Amino acid sequence: MDPLLSRYGQSRKFRRYTVETKRNYATDIALFLSALWRRGKSWTEATEQDLNDYEDWRRYAVANPMPVTGSKWNRELAAFVGLYTWASQQGFVRRNPVLMREARGRSGEVIRVPEQRAIDARPSNVHWLTPRTWRRWLDVGLRGHTREGLPEPGWVGRLEDRNVAFVRTLTSSGLRLGEGGSLLTFEVPTRRLGGGRYYRGKIAAQVTRSKRQRTFYVASDAIGEIESYRDSSRAWVVRKAQRSGRYDWLREMRLVTEVTRGLRPRVRWRDRSGAVGERELGRLTWQERTLLFEEGPHGPEPLWLWLNEQGLPFHPHSWEGVFRTANQRCERVLTPPEHLRKDPHQVFAPYATPHSARHSHALFMLVVLNHLMDQRFGLTPEERRDFRLLYGDPWLMVQNLLGHASRDTTVRHYLAPVADLQLRSMLATAGDAMEAPMPELDAVFARIARESEGIQDLDARMLPSAGGAA
Repeated sequence: MDPLLSRYGQSRKFRRYTVETKRNYATDIALFLSALWRRGKSWTEATEQDLNDYEDWRRYAVANPMPVTGSKWNRELAAFVGLYTWASQQGFVRRNPVLMREARGRSGEVIRVPEQRAIDARPSNVHWLTPRTWRRWLDVGLRGHTREGLPEPGWVGRLEDRNVAFVRTLTSSGLRLGEGGSLLTFEVPTRRLGGGRYYRGKIAAQVTRSKRQRTFYVASDAIGEIESYRDSSRAWVVRKAQRSGRYDWLREMRLVTEVTRGLRPRVRWRDRSGAVGERELGRLTWQERTLLFEEGPHGPEPLWLWLNEQGLPFHPHSWEGVFRTANQRCERVLTPPEHLRKDPHQVFAPYATPHSARHSHALFMLVVLNHLMDQRFGLTPEERRDFRLLYGDPWLMVQNLLGHASRDTTVRHYLAPVADLQLRSMLATAGDAMEAPMPELDAVFARIARESEGIQDLDARMLPSAGGAA
C-alpha cells in the first residue's frame, strides 16, 4: 500500500467528494498508476510526456480495444488534477505532470483548465423518450407485456409495482436518480381528495447536486403508484424481514423519535445503544438516510422508501440494473428475430436510462407550458409578453423544476435541439383538451421527434400489431 496515496484518500479534498466521485476517481487513478508501473515509474515520478502517452493510448491507439470518449478523458483528467494538485501543495512531487492553462469560464471569469482537456467532449448526453414511448417501455420492460400488448403468460415481475412507481416518479418529476432514489416515506407528497394533477414536495439539500433544497412536483398518478407499492409489496417485504429478525441483525439503526417542522426540519433518533442524536433533515446524506427507521405495529420499519426483496434499502445506483434489464427485455420482445444483432441504426425497441427520464420530463414540460401559455389562456402577443415578464417564460419554469443554476444550462444541455422549433404552429393542431395531457399530445411529440435528433418515439415498427394500445 502506498502511504502517500493513503494520505490523499484521507485528505480534506478527497473526503469532500461524493461517494460516486470517489469511486470513479479512484478507478481512474488506479488505471494511470498501472500504466506508470509498467514503465517502471511511481506516480510521483510521472512527467507531462507520460500523461500525453497515456492519453494517446486511452483515446486514439488502434491496439486499445476500448478507447474512451472525450468526456470520459476529461473526467479522468479531473481525477489526476485533484491528486497532483494536492501532492504539489504538500511537496510530494517536484513537478505536476498535468499542465494547466488559463481560459474563460461561462460567466467570463478566468479559470485554469488542463492543457490536455479534450475539445470534442459532448457537454451532455441528451436522451429523450416521448410520453407514449415511455408507456410502451414500462409495459414491456417492467410489466412483462408482449409485443401484442398483452401480459406474457407466466410472467413474474420482481417488485414490479416498485419499479413502475419509481420510473413514473422520475418521468413525472424530473428528479435525478440520487434525488428520487433516496426519498424517505414522509417526503412523498400526500394526495388529497379532489386534489389536482400535480403535488409539491421538497428535496433535501444534501442529496441534490447543488446541495440546495428545492421544490419538486410529481404527478398524482405517480403518487398513486407509490401508495400502491407501499401498501402491497413494500409492506410484504417489511413484514417478512420483521418475522425473520433481519432488522435485529443490523449493527446500525437510528430509530426516529421525532421529525420537527419548520423551515429547517430536524430528525431526532435513538440508536441501538440508547444514545440519542439529531441532525437537520437537509444535511443527511443518502447513506445516513438508509439508517433511519420508525417504530411500526410489528417492530422497526425502514423510512427509506424503496426497498429490496429482503426489506432493506435499495441503493440509488442499483436502479441502473433495473433499467438495464428492462432495456434488454424490450429489445428481445420488440425486435423481430431476423433483425437481432443486425444493423444498429434499425431500432425497434425503446432504450431508457434514469437520466433520460429527467430529459423527457423537461421536454414534456416545455411543450405543455408553451401550450398553456399560448393556447389555453388565449393570450395575444402583448399579453404573452406581459405574462412572461410577470411569471417567466417556459424555459425559466423548466429551469426551476430541474434545479439548474442558470437558464442557459437548461437551454444548452437539455432542450437546445427543440429551441428553434415552431411550437405554437405545431401545438395549434393538438386540440384544446388538457385534462390528460400525455395522450392528447402524442401527435405533437411525434412531430417533434421527426424533426429533432435524439428523441425516441414509437413508429409503425414499434407499435403492437394487435391488442393493447401503446
